[in-house]
Formats: sequence, structure tokens, C-alpha cells
Amino acid sequence: MGAIFQSLGRTVLAGFIILVVLIVATGGAGARGGDHAWFAFLFRWLHVMAGVMWIGLLWYFNFVQIPSMPKIPDEQKPAIGKVIAPTALFWFRWAALATVITGLIVASMNGYLGTALMFGKPFTAIGIGMWLALIMAFNVWFIIWPNQKKALGIVTVEAPAKAAAARIAMLASRFNTMLSIPMLFCMVAQQNGGLSYTSSSRKKARGTPGLFCCRRFQRGAGTRSRPSSFVPGLMPCLRNQPRFISSA
Repeated sequence: MGAIFQSLGRTVLAGFIILVVLIVATGGAGARGGDHAWFAFLFRWLHVMAGVMWIGLLWYFNFVQIPSMPKIPDEQKPAIGKVIAPTALFWFRWAALATVITGLIVASMNGYLGTALMFGKPFTAIGIGMWLALIMAFNVWFIIWPNQKKALGIVTVEAPAKAAAARIAMLASRFNTMLSIPMLFCMVAQQNGGLSYTSSSRKKARGTPGLFCCRRFQRGAGTRSRPSSFVPGLMPCLRNQPRFISSA
């Protein structure tokens, strides 16, 4: 076990092996390779994985690194700026891009991409969440990262410009932290009654706790077909929940 945990690559590989074992053990090995519902679930899982890394690193910067910098002795700060921060920013920006791409794929595969982006019902909540996430991703790639390159010395600039870039990057990061709160709420709200939560709306939106079923939505505002095939290897959602809506 020690050999596994001493290497990040082996640790991640072990996690995937455990996942495969669990899928096989619970009967998920019978999933058809070309099944639409299975691929929709696969991209949803990838979307969640990328989102956890993106928002996790965003909160690391704002809850841990930035507040701790003034407490670190000057002779130790180069270790942050030259080693830790560049690596964290690498995973941060690419996780943001992966989150956006997989989220758009999930929305497209489930037939609500255009409706959600136009804030059409019944996808208003997820639409708001998607636009907030797009704004945040834009900040990552076009404001935070270019200014962090100056602040960290990856791009050489004069000292005043370096200090100004560091402040801009920090403010943009704080802006994203602020938006992450309503963004995550909207993502969860879509499958739990929407933004206007009531006990009746929750009953209409409820599916099997912790699971989802992939539904194919017909074209046209507010119209949708019956639930399509369910994800193999998971407990099927209750068929008598016609208003359950999967979030991206």
C-alpha cells in the first residue's frame, strides 16, 4: 500500500481500479458501449470531477494561500511563487476549461443546452448556473492567468506592473469565489425544484436520492418525452417522477 500512496499517479490509477471493481460488483459491467444514457452519465461524472478540482483550487487560493501569504517569511515566499502557485494554476485553469466543455456536452446530450442558455423554462436555474460558470471560466483564462504570469515572474515586467497584476488577479479570483456560491446553488437547484423552492416543487422534482436518470427532451419549450433508457449498473429512477430534471 505504501508504494501506491507514495506516487500520485499510482494513487489515481488505484482509484480508477476500485471504481471498475465497484461497477462490475454491482452489475454495471453490462453497460452497452453505444448507449446514450451511459455516455450522458459518463460525461456528467467527468463534469463533476473537473468541477470539484476547479472550485476546490479556487477556494484553496482564497481560503488558504492568499490569507497565508502575509504570514510567510520573505525568504520562504519564493517556494510559493516559483513552485506551488504555478502548479496549482496549471490544474486550476485546465480544470475550469474541462468543467465548461463537459458541462456543455452534458447539456447537449440531454437536449436542454439552447433552452438553458436562453433561460427558458424549465431550465432557468441550470441556465443561470451555466452563465455564471462561463463568466468565471472567462475570468480564469483571460484575467487571472495572464495577470498571474506577470505576478509570478513567468512574464517579465517592471515591479509596479507586477504589483498591479497581482492585485488584479487577486480581485478576479475573489470575484469568482463570490460567483461560485450562487453558481453551485443553481446547479443543485435544477433537480430539486428550481430557484423557487417549495415543498410541492420538491415533490415534483424528486428522483431517486443520489442518482439520476437520463431523459431525452423533445424540441420546443417545456415539452419532453418519456424517460429514456436508464444507466446500467445503477438503481433505476422511479418511473412515476415525470418532472425530474437532471442538472449539468
